[in-house]
Amino acid sequence: MELLINLTVNGLATGMLIFLLASGLTLIFGLMSVLNFAHGGLFAWGAYSAVWFYSLTGSFILGILGAIVTGAVLGFITEKLIITPVYGNHVQQILITLGFMLVLAELLKVVWGPNQIRAIVPPKLEGSWEFGDVLIIKYRLFIIIVGFVIFGIFQYMLQKTKIGLVVRAGVMNKEMVQALGINIKRVFLYVFMTGAALAALGGALFAPYSGVIYAEMGFEFAILAFIVVVIGGMGSFSGSLLAAILVGLAGSYMAYYVPALSLAVNMMLMAIVLIFRPQGLFRAKG
Repeated sequence: MELLINLTVNGLATGMLIFLLASGLTLIFGLMSVLNFAHGGLFAWGAYSAVWFYSLTGSFILGILGAIVTGAVLGFITEKLIITPVYGNHVQQILITLGFMLVLAELLKVVWGPNQIRAIVPPKLEGSWEFGDVLIIKYRLFIIIVGFVIFGIFQYMLQKTKIGLVVRAGVMNKEMVQALGINIKRVFLYVFMTGAALAALGGALFAPYSGVIYAEMGFEFAILAFIVVVIGGMGSFSGSLLAAILVGLAGSYMAYYVPALSLAVNMMLMAIVLIFRPQGLFRAKG
C-alpha cells in the first residue's frame, strides 16, 4: 500500500508541473488560437530565473515571484515581436515559435553557461512526513497543492469574473467586443503574458523537484504539454488538469512496473484518446 501511495504522490507532483505548463498553453491556444512552440523555452527561463533570484535573495518566494515576472516579460516580448506578425497562420506560428525556442535555449547558455545548474529545495520544504510505513515528501505535496490552487483561481476567473467574460466573449466574437469599446488586442496580450507566467511558474517549481536544470529542458516538457493539451481537449482548462494527472500517474507507475514503456506511455495515451475521442476528453465551448 505504501508503494502505491508513494507512486501516486510522485505521479501527481509530476502531473501538476506539466499542468502548469500546459495550462498556459491551453490559455494561449484555446483562447487565442496561437500555436506557441516556444512555450517550453519560457518554462526553462522560469527555472533558471527562480534559481538565480533565490541565490541572490535567499528567499524561495522571491525566487518564484522573479520567475513569474520574467515569464510575463518574455511573454510580452514574444507576443509583440514573434506572434503578432503571424496571427491567423498556424504553419508560420509553428515555424517561428520553434525557432524562437531554440533562441531562448541558446540565450540561457549565454547568460548562465552551458553546464547544468544545481537547484535546491528550500529548507522549510525539505524532508518528508511519515505516516506509518508511508513516506510523503514535503516538496512534492507542496507542488500538488500549488497546482490545485492555480486551477481553482483560473477556473473562477474565467467563469465568474468580468475579465473572464471579456476573454470568452472575445474568443467567440472579437468584432462585437471591440465595438463595445474594449481593446481586445490588449486583452489577448494579457492572456498571452499570463500563459507565459504560468509556464515560468512551472519551471520555477520544477527546478528544486529535479535538483538540476539545463537549457534543453524546455524541449522535453513542451512535448508533454502538447500531449496534455491534445488529450484534455483544445482550450479546456479542466481537461488539461485531468490529462496532466493521467500523464503524471501513467509515467510514475510505468517507470516502476514497466520501465521499458515509461517513455512511450504518454504517446500511447494520446493515440488512444485520438482514436476514440478526437476532440479530447473535454472540448472548450465555442
